[in-house]
Amino acid sequence: MLAVKSLERLIEIEADLKAQYETKLTAKSDEITKLSNSQNELEATVAKQKAKIAEQLQKITELSARSSENSRTEQLNRELNNQAKNLQEEVAMQKKRIKSLQKDLAVERDELKGLKQFDVNKMKKNLDAGKKKLAEKTTANELLQKSYNKFKKDNEELKQQVKDLEAKVPAEEEIEEKEEAATA
Repeated sequence: MLAVKSLERLIEIEADLKAQYETKLTAKSDEITKLSNSQNELEATVAKQKAKIAEQLQKITELSARSSENSRTEQLNRELNNQAKNLQEEVAMQKKRIKSLQKDLAVERDELKGLKQFDVNKMKKNLDAGKKKLAEKTTANELLQKSYNKFKKDNEELKQQVKDLEAKVPAEEEIEEKEEAATA
């Protein structure tokens, strides 16, 4: 009996303790559930934030790549602009040179046109004909020179004969006069 009474008492104490602590346990259990839910929410929020961060990191990486592509493109644009300016300057210089060469070419063409007026074959024929004429004239001149020298010599001889005759004429005139005087 004692044992039953003790047992009843234990059951009562247990029920008492249970009643006292049940509300605390329920409160703690509710609190644990709330904290668990809150922790789950926080974990979900953290997961969302991690996803956002990953997305933003991906965007930043893309933008960084684009930025480096843009700066590379801008650098290429600057280089191409410089090359274009250099090429434009070179083209301007080449145009000036071409104009100068065109002027020189026009002068050379005029000179060539003037030179083409003289036909080489015709000029050779004319030269050959001129040489022949010159040779003929030279021969004729030599003959004329010989004839001139001969005529000059003959002229000298004739002049000498004329002088001799003139010298004889007065002497003969005297003889004739004497003969006329004698015949008279």
